[in-house]
Amino acid sequence: MLVLASNSPRRLELLQQAGVKIGQIIDPKIDETSLKSELPLSYVRRMALAKSYSVEADLNDYVLTADTIVMRGRRILGKPENRKEAESYLKLLSGHKHRVATSVCLAHKDKIKVRTVLTVVKMKRLSSAEISNYLDSGEWKGKSGGYAIQGNAAKFIPSISGSYTNVVGLPLTETINLLTGNGFIIDNKVCINE
Repeated sequence: MLVLASNSPRRLELLQQAGVKIGQIIDPKIDETSLKSELPLSYVRRMALAKSYSVEADLNDYVLTADTIVMRGRRILGKPENRKEAESYLKLLSGHKHRVATSVCLAHKDKIKVRTVLTVVKMKRLSSAEISNYLDSGEWKGKSGGYAIQGNAAKFIPSISGSYTNVVGLPLTETINLLTGNGFIIDNKVCINE
């Protein structure tokens, strides 16, 4: 059975889209505070592992966890706590490239494997009106970096280099490879009505 330890609806949707059958969903309750002087890639990996360690599952279960962050330089832009913080994130990203990193962790039969995927995202220069309208939409809530590439913010992104689904919250190709490479069977039979 696959246990998804995530409260992200986007991760769930991506896995379902790929034909992955999820047996159980658990909301991992961990402290997501970064350590002093912790680098972004170390942080995102540590979070994925901490989520995995927080789950009690059967030895034969596959436990899948992930953590996604947005980075500008060494600065981690997490989920903004309020509109003001979301606005500061958008202003920081406006007109610049930034990186999105997701660490995916799979625990199965006393083995834990972690893969970290990086995507470079270019955001166009945003006007004050664009930022204000986006903030009014509320879409920034609960989103790393204060934006959702799969939503209204798509119009702000002229280019990405790397995995689009990574920016959404789960690098799907790498996740599927991690699952199938460790013996998980994906039943993605497609029924076509003629």
